[in-house]
Amino acid sequence: MSEAAAVVTGGAGFIGSHLAEALLSEGRRVRVVDDFSTGRRGNVPAGAELLEGDVNEVAPRAVEGADAVYHLAALPSVPRSVERPLDCHRATAQGTLAVLAAAAGAGVRRVVFASSSSVYGDTEVLPKREDLPPRPLSPYAAAKLAGELFCRSWAAHTELETVSLRFFNVYGPRQDPESPYAAVIPTFMRRLREGRPLPVHGDGGQTRDFTYVGDVVEGILRAGRAPGVSGRVYNLAGGRPASIAELARVLAELSGTGARIERLPPRPGDIRDSWADAGAARRDLGFEARTALPEGLRRTFEAFGA
Repeated sequence: MSEAAAVVTGGAGFIGSHLAEALLSEGRRVRVVDDFSTGRRGNVPAGAELLEGDVNEVAPRAVEGADAVYHLAALPSVPRSVERPLDCHRATAQGTLAVLAAAAGAGVRRVVFASSSSVYGDTEVLPKREDLPPRPLSPYAAAKLAGELFCRSWAAHTELETVSLRFFNVYGPRQDPESPYAAVIPTFMRRLREGRPLPVHGDGGQTRDFTYVGDVVEGILRAGRAPGVSGRVYNLAGGRPASIAELARVLAELSGTGARIERLPPRPGDIRDSWADAGAARRDLGFEARTALPEGLRRTFEAFGA
């Protein structure tokens, strides 16, 4: 590229494609990197350069001429990581290491790393704060924590700046409802569209911090330019818990149907409660999630055509 660009690894995925669009709307040159193991070609926005390939193999080419790298490439899903731990490690932990090494060598200014609230595990302290000891319960969570530690070490020993962001249950348009590992919101929307019961693992009382994708993208952009935050880790969430049962109720109201609940056993590796203290991101990044759950669900519901 002839000018400094923004690179989005995993840019054909759910969050990555929204981020690539936002960067393009700012007038940035954008390079999307994806191997399409989970991303979709139709998600790559017009105007973005596409580099197809495994990030472990194409990292040096991916970051060439870049000012900032937004590293979202991973093998998502806790259940998938339990089934395929070695694949998860390669895509998520090893891939992050490859991106950091390439970025430092190419003189990239900053890498923003997409981490996960799963690193907190089942600690009983609520809300989750960045200074809590991590207790990962799945290979996915362990790989994300490894990525954070790699980012911190690169920021400490090189000129490369890094910021790690712990996402909490991001939802919105383009989240894949067809995957066997689909997150709860697209799964519920697909079931409502098909007139089938909503699958609830356990008693439905487990809580999550559902955060609309547009808010998350705004936080990622802020992390890419905020001064004095290199080496830090931030929760990126709304700081408002909602139960799975409440989620089912709101979606049933949106659909205008009396949705039935299908009770299923708890999933291995899942945690009971997870919601964020987002004060540090508010203070240092100027971030605040502004989309209330009913409004975000309405936008998502309409986009799904449910």
